[in-house]
Amino acid sequence: MRNTKQARKRLSELEHLVMEFLWKAGPSSSEQVREGLAKRHAMKDATARTILRRLEEKGYATHREEGRTYIYSGVERAENVAVRAIRQIADRFWGGSVTALVAGLVEQEEIDARELRELASKLERQQERKGKSDE
Repeated sequence: MRNTKQARKRLSELEHLVMEFLWKAGPSSSEQVREGLAKRHAMKDATARTILRRLEEKGYATHREEGRTYIYSGVERAENVAVRAIRQIADRFWGGSVTALVAGLVEQEEIDARELRELASKLERQQERKGKSDE
């Protein structure tokens, strides 16, 4: 079933890095983000603030105020953002067909038989739960 939410703008590489930090560290100030990412990607405090502001504009982050400091948090879980990104890829390259996307991954040997069995098992469990909730 397709989610009809309007697609958000994609994350740049740096925006994704900042979101990964927020998902792992939890609510953080721009200074905490800057310090936390210093080894992976050095940036000035103004850059960190700009990226966080862009993430808010795109709907990925929000903030609350503690005194004069903004504390930023991710709006939703990383898994939800990842699923939407995959949906966008399916839409762009496979005409919206997730089946074609998965088939391409199989053909390119990115997914093996064991992983396909795991996926089939998850689908079966989901269908069983769905069937029980419909009763």
